[in-house]
Amino acid sequence: MAYSLKHRRYRSRGAGVHTVTELRAESDYMLWLRFEDGLEGHVYLGHLMTTAAYGAHVDEQDFFKVAVDPVSRAVMWEGGVHLDADMLYRNLAIQGNAALH
Repeated sequence: MAYSLKHRRYRSRGAGVHTVTELRAESDYMLWLRFEDGLEGHVYLGHLMTTAAYGAHVDEQDFFKVAVDPVSRAVMWEGGVHLDADMLYRNLAIQGNAALH
């Protein structure tokens, strides 16, 4: 039963899900991201990573160990910190420095 619930959860996310195809952590809690549709740019995460909720799990050195979760497609760090790719996409899309290639 656990497998079916897990499978249903990710299957129901639908076609509106944006997928990170490349990412790179940079200094000062900056992430460079590229999505499947070519949208790319930088997202500043310092306001999140310096809070008690995230900062306790991701210090400045661990920030560079960012990866994409292969199941949920979320941006993640060791210690259980996950950021939704759709939220990052929306954040990037409204910025003036994002490019669509």
